[in-house]
Amino acid sequence: MHGRLAGPVPDLLVRKAYTVAYDRRHRHPAWTAEHLTLASLGKSALLPSPDGSETGDRSRSIFTEDEALPVPFRAKLQDYFRSGYDRGHMVPAADAKISQEAMNETFLLSNIAPQVGDGFNRHYWAYVEDWCRRLTTSFADVYVFTIPLYLPHKDPDGKWRVSYEVIGSPPNVSVPTHFAKVVLASRPSSPKTPDVPEISTGAFVLPNTIIPDEAPFESFVTPVEAVERAAGLTLFSDAVKNASKHICQTTKCEVIVRRFDEARKRPELRRTVSAPK
Repeated sequence: MHGRLAGPVPDLLVRKAYTVAYDRRHRHPAWTAEHLTLASLGKSALLPSPDGSETGDRSRSIFTEDEALPVPFRAKLQDYFRSGYDRGHMVPAADAKISQEAMNETFLLSNIAPQVGDGFNRHYWAYVEDWCRRLTTSFADVYVFTIPLYLPHKDPDGKWRVSYEVIGSPPNVSVPTHFAKVVLASRPSSPKTPDVPEISTGAFVLPNTIIPDEAPFESFVTPVEAVERAAGLTLFSDAVKNASKHICQTTKCEVIVRRFDEARKRPELRRTVSAPK
């Protein structure tokens, strides 16, 4: 990854398939970062999985509290019980098929944030995660940052405020108002210059609410600088930003609508529709 991450110092946890910066105040990730390739996703016939182990099976993974974090600052399983929100993966399980251990780590609550379920986590957000994975068919290296956000809204009195729900009893886990996906994708600029990369970057900010399947993905395009400002992060250096093209100029910014949750309910579809997480 290029550039540096700057801002408040959260708990930095390095996993098999991703890195997470955990926010003790909100009890969910401040950000997650991952490096996707065809090999890391188990889609390369020429390259084995990085550690050569058996690939992960999400049916063998369970949500777990993260014992690496101090008890007072952990998200707890009870926080999500009857909260009305899904336990939303910031790094999807489908991005961590390199081993069962890697997949299990995506189910740690330090990788989870409350998300609206029907219409978002189980649908449009899953389509966006699938789009990120599909970038590996066009780019050699894909870096994905997932960032929960708390964005202001303008009240009738003309003032801007940030308001959000907190779930758990006692209230423990904050519910983000939005989520951002920021990508940096790299590939050789041409066959004659394989060592000269073509860099593409882009950011998308989605509200944590029901999003219609027909919503154009490009309608969520946001300047990388706006996400950095809102999150208090520096994701890419000025040099990288100036040298990069927008991802929507170098590939299609279109999601594929797949009702993964319905496929799970219908056995006859399970062979043709793979789950995104």
